[in-house]
Amino acid sequence: MPQPALATGRHAGLLIPLFSIPSSRSWGIGEIGDIPAFASWLRRAGQNLLQLLPINEMAIGQRSPYSAMTAMAIDPIFISVHEVEDFEAAGGEEAMGGEWRAALERARRSVVVDYDLVRRVKEPALRLAFARFHDEEWTRATRRAHALKAWCVEQAWWLDDYALFRALHAYERERPWNDWPDGLAAREAAALAAARKKHEAEILYRSWLQWVADLQWHTARQASKPVSLLGDLPFMVDGDSADVWGHADEFHLDAAVGAPPDAFSEDGQNWGLPVYRWEVLRGRGFDWLRQRAQRSADLYDGYRVDHLVGFYRTYVFPRDGSEAYFTPEDEDDQLELGETVLGVFAEPGSRIIAEDLGTIPDFVRTSLARLGIPGYKVFRWEREWEEPSQPYRDPAAYAPASVATTGTHDTETVAQWWDGLDEEERESVLQAPGVGARLGKDDAVAALEGFTPALRDVLLEVLFASGSDFLLLPVQDVFGWPHRINVPASQGDHNWNWRLPWPVDTLENQPEAIEPAERLAAWSRRWRRAAVVNDHSRGAAHSNP
Repeated sequence: MPQPALATGRHAGLLIPLFSIPSSRSWGIGEIGDIPAFASWLRRAGQNLLQLLPINEMAIGQRSPYSAMTAMAIDPIFISVHEVEDFEAAGGEEAMGGEWRAALERARRSVVVDYDLVRRVKEPALRLAFARFHDEEWTRATRRAHALKAWCVEQAWWLDDYALFRALHAYERERPWNDWPDGLAAREAAALAAARKKHEAEILYRSWLQWVADLQWHTARQASKPVSLLGDLPFMVDGDSADVWGHADEFHLDAAVGAPPDAFSEDGQNWGLPVYRWEVLRGRGFDWLRQRAQRSADLYDGYRVDHLVGFYRTYVFPRDGSEAYFTPEDEDDQLELGETVLGVFAEPGSRIIAEDLGTIPDFVRTSLARLGIPGYKVFRWEREWEEPSQPYRDPAAYAPASVATTGTHDTETVAQWWDGLDEEERESVLQAPGVGARLGKDDAVAALEGFTPALRDVLLEVLFASGSDFLLLPVQDVFGWPHRINVPASQGDHNWNWRLPWPVDTLENQPEAIEPAERLAAWSRRWRRAAVVNDHSRGAAHSNP
């Protein structure tokens, strides 16, 4: 498999969703234009990776980035509207009226991300900006109009279906595509041609949004260097998506994909998402997965493959209530499928890592090791489970082709995890290799009473010192915060809305953030990870000795 530059050496970085890093100028949610500010703090902290969650346009009324209505398009909610040339040319915030400005202020003041409010604020502003672009640029065939046309031709392989789908979805009052008129639902050529003509203006608007997002994304990505951006490729998209509408015969729509029983759910998890028809995808050279890999390579320096095991064997819940099952059924077929799909993902040259958590057969992890694809080493689960005392494995012995971490966006924070352990379990952690030797006697006694900064720092440094080439820490664990991103198999306001306590553009001046950055940088130097910035200037870095 290709081995791009990101694959060599020891790396360190943090995991944080884009929605969690709003700046003082953004509109109530972390935006594309906010990425360089967080990357600047990462450089100060000696980190060279920024792991984001998916940024695909979310399903109508949903907040989960893993249930999107497109595998390709960026959600317009992440556009930095104040950086859009056409919005400022149309009068900016002053052109929007007092009631709108009051709503914007509420979105900015909210302590969590209020998705509905943010969308209500951004949509009319983006419409205003597009109207100005259409009148002043498009109709006059200006240089910017030609730039948009050229980009649309270049991206037509995914953009054409997506823009039409979104235009029709809006026209049909956001009804799912299988409730549309028969000709459109079945994608009959005559119906599609008529729809493209009828909805030409809306299709152009949806294309313009993606062009704006793409320009902002690549500007932010370049400004974030030498920090590399890692993406996250969800296992599936929503059934009501541009992709399933465009490739309907490649999916079982009478069943749903999910996960078998594991630590998160005794009965398994039914995600309600369509199931791959592997035999059809194979017959077409895995065309849609190949496109997804190309799109991810266009946006990121590398990416995480979500629910990796599902690409080897998919757990299926029939919608008629019959017993769940795996497809393919045979282990040899599962192995061949998984390795073929991973080969497809690696083709464009991006470095991939595999989310291999949950119920994972041994042959899958053996396969990943053979392919050299890093899987996850979550400290709390890396134990000798077959031994009587179930001792912790030595992080120093983690394989280089692995990702060391304290947790993921789906797990408890390390602070919550610790406070949920009984004294015997806490003692076991303190006896783990590398932990007790770093934690003094008094600090160990204090840690037995509850989570402490000293314990936090020891657990983090143990993973910096680990054998894993990749280290990705949830930002909450770096600070010792208890706030979760998501609770699997649950719905509600507690999921997907957490944001930093400070605007991201003030992070480098926050006393509470300066000291953690210095600690991270020191550990990166000590354990020879990541480039460390020595003058805080953009792009200035030196290699570790």
